[in-house]
Amino acid sequence: MTPLEPLSPIRQPRPATFLSLSLLFVAGTACTANLSNPGGNGSSSGGSQGSGGSGNSGNSGMSSGSGGSGPKGSGGSSGSGGSGNSTSSGGQSGSDPNGTGSGGSGGQPPMPLDCSQRAPGPAPIRRLTRFEYSNTMRDLLGDTTAPGDLLPAELKGNGFSNDATSITTPRLLVDAYQSVAHDIAARATMTASALTKTTGCDTTKMSEDACAQAFVTSFGGKAFRRPLDSTESSAILGVYKAIRPASTYADGNAAVIEMVLQSPQFLYKPELGTAMTGTTTVARVTGYEMATRLSYLFWGTMPDQTLLDAAKGGKLDSADQVKAQAQKMLDDPRTKDVLHFFHDTWLGISGIDGTQKDATWFKTYDPSLATLFRQETEQFMDYVVFKGNGDLASMFNAPFTFLNAKLSKFYGFGNVTGDAFQMVATDGKQRGGLLSQSSLLMATTPGAHNNPVVRGKFIYTQLLCGTVLDPPAGIMFTEPDPDSTQTVREVFVAHRTNPGCAGCHMKLDPIGFGLEHFNGVGLWQDQDNGKAVDSTGVLPDTDIAGAFDGAVELGKKLAGSKDARNCYAGKWLAFGYGRVETAQDACNRQSLQDAFSAANGNIKQLLVALTQTDAFLYRPVAQP
Repeated sequence: MTPLEPLSPIRQPRPATFLSLSLLFVAGTACTANLSNPGGNGSSSGGSQGSGGSGNSGNSGMSSGSGGSGPKGSGGSSGSGGSGNSTSSGGQSGSDPNGTGSGGSGGQPPMPLDCSQRAPGPAPIRRLTRFEYSNTMRDLLGDTTAPGDLLPAELKGNGFSNDATSITTPRLLVDAYQSVAHDIAARATMTASALTKTTGCDTTKMSEDACAQAFVTSFGGKAFRRPLDSTESSAILGVYKAIRPASTYADGNAAVIEMVLQSPQFLYKPELGTAMTGTTTVARVTGYEMATRLSYLFWGTMPDQTLLDAAKGGKLDSADQVKAQAQKMLDDPRTKDVLHFFHDTWLGISGIDGTQKDATWFKTYDPSLATLFRQETEQFMDYVVFKGNGDLASMFNAPFTFLNAKLSKFYGFGNVTGDAFQMVATDGKQRGGLLSQSSLLMATTPGAHNNPVVRGKFIYTQLLCGTVLDPPAGIMFTEPDPDSTQTVREVFVAHRTNPGCAGCHMKLDPIGFGLEHFNGVGLWQDQDNGKAVDSTGVLPDTDIAGAFDGAVELGKKLAGSKDARNCYAGKWLAFGYGRVETAQDACNRQSLQDAFSAANGNIKQLLVALTQTDAFLYRPVAQP
């Protein structure tokens, strides 16, 4: 097998003579085993052992354990995990009508973090996502057809689609890589002008062989995101030489493109790092590897020539150099592509375009509005991050949104003309921030009727990183049937009387009730089944626990929440590093949380901070 042989199915790439990839697979395997949480264990007066602290909501993944839940009648809900350096609080008293035992007792204070030693955490080999593949094809060959969309969907083990610990290479994916690469190569070489643009060489001024050699060097180097070595260059040029005698110059170059686009050096992001004095367990990421890390973090695409030149010149070798480069990159328009992808995935709105809704219930809605809903949120995010205050709080409580004429008419705002989105002030009573935008409200309404469980779970787990346990074994969940005489709140309050459902729904439903003034497509409603809407809600076991009334008030609570800020930082940790967070990330998370707090929740500064952790600057060395 040559170093550039296309992938075989049901395995990671294993180029037998490509030592760096072989070593990386060892490193990736060795560093993904420990997924346990370092939180302490809380004892339970109800009789069962408390669970470990949650790395998402506790201090740097080192929160104290939650109180255990006791048996029926002796223990209510479990105590919440400690935040920061505090111990966890005890649980609420039991709600079982046959007993009123006390809740679980709090866990022990977390041990202080020792971040004196470099601890990069796992660094599994990462593969281009569909999003990254399309962007890379745009910048590598000028192909704007989004060919990555033709590849099979990825798993979302880390909440996004770039979890390196969950990648597999099934036959379906291998076949798709081959088919997509063939079509891309055909488009890139289909005409004389296209071929000249692709190769960057004019065969009327240079020989075909000389042009082919130049193309292999330039194209291969860009595709592999580093200069080719002599073995790789010979192997790629060998494909051209094998094809050309019995075919055309265009066919020879098309074969080169197909081969490179199916090679593991292109499809994956191999890293070895470079040895450091005084340690045999941690390596510094090399300049070219750092260029790749930076470009895919901020732009979702391959490094440009400026980044490759910086790598070649040794200008990406220190934390300060990386930081300076990151700050420049944030001003590039391509950063918006990554911000859109991250927020659309985090908020669950990436797939809402063209959503169908029952016209019986939503008479003024049509599927074309769904794309506008998503664009409203993206325009809003762009302004907040790049032109507005730049902070997370503004996402939750900003007194404005972005609408065009059609969307403004749908909302009933008026005074907006044209297709372009414009900033529109909200009244601060009904609407303000993300929670009152139709994209999110429709994405959390899977049917025709509001579902406070889905909305509540989204807010609790995605915005506050709370944990919801799986339903007890044997419990079959069915959404309550709509009742023409009851409000949604009344229907779901009755639903919570089911003992098997009450545990989680006592926590989730009261959050979702706070959005009841908005129907399934985000329009305001004062009445539900002829009764006045009650939008009062309650947030559980967080730093903003307590009552609130409506989406605007909930948004203000989230804007001031340390838990929400830490949750958002954790989401970026998972996305930015392309894996799930582990116990080894305690210092990486603490570094991000401290930087985000010091920047008053500034999102651009959080992204820069992502490049200053041990996880980004270093990688573990594979151990024999």
